[in-house]
Amino acid sequence: MDYMIRAIDKKKTFRLFMVKSTNAVEEARCRHNTTPTVSAALGRTLTAGLMMGYMMKNEKDKLTININGGGPIGTILAVVNNNGEIKGYVENSNVDLPLKPNGKLDVGGAVGINGKITVMMDIGLKEPYVGSTDIVTGEIGEDIAMYYWLSEQQNSAVALGVLVDRDYSIKSAGGFIVQTLPFVEDEDLEKLENVLNNLKSVSDYFDNDDDVEVIAKKLFVDFDIEIMEKIPVGFKCDCSEERMERGLISLGKKELKEIIEEDEQIETVCHFCNEKYLFNGDKLNNILKYIEQ
Repeated sequence: MDYMIRAIDKKKTFRLFMVKSTNAVEEARCRHNTTPTVSAALGRTLTAGLMMGYMMKNEKDKLTININGGGPIGTILAVVNNNGEIKGYVENSNVDLPLKPNGKLDVGGAVGINGKITVMMDIGLKEPYVGSTDIVTGEIGEDIAMYYWLSEQQNSAVALGVLVDRDYSIKSAGGFIVQTLPFVEDEDLEKLENVLNNLKSVSDYFDNDDDVEVIAKKLFVDFDIEIMEKIPVGFKCDCSEERMERGLISLGKKELKEIIEEDEQIETVCHFCNEKYLFNGDKLNNILKYIEQ
């Protein structure tokens, strides 16, 4: 089962968010039929998005991450709430690039570095909060850390990993965000930096049956980690036939009539989950009647 924890160092040196997201990323891969490089890029975005959504306070709050670095992958979009439910898609799911010299997937090359990461938080105010920063590496983790530093003046370390198996399925996925707290002592900061500088490949930490709490305590063995809360997470889309119907209504009478006369049916597809909805016969005629009223 995928789940996420919120934790704190008892000395109040830092707060920690950590998630195992293997099943959520595999669900996204299956729905969008992504290549290994795209699976890694989308998977890292979803993993980060889950933790960023968890930082919000209220059940109805929503966070949207939009990443476009001008690379062949195009736009990556993820939408998440604070209950661990996320959906997302990528503009070009069939992009694949040669491996980097170190044998790793070239996520940075696919995403590109000529563009921005934009984070929109809808927290129930009249206007959502929107923050945007330049993409630095296209590797996702560093770009989100830079977003937090420039947009929110929050010192963060973001570690994200997606391990793709030989059959292109997701072998493991997960990550963590560490954010230092005010009045952190130099000695503790140095100790924390030492841990972060000596990380192995992030996906390796999640490529096992260890509980997330166990991984957190292994990683930060020099600190006294207190787990505050944990919640299940998953890929979940809120599309429905009713929503698609509203989209057809927005086409207007003239355009809808033309489609009915030409094709006698309309198939709509949700960007986020690739679910298909077919409208024909009475369904279409009822929508047309509704518009005419």
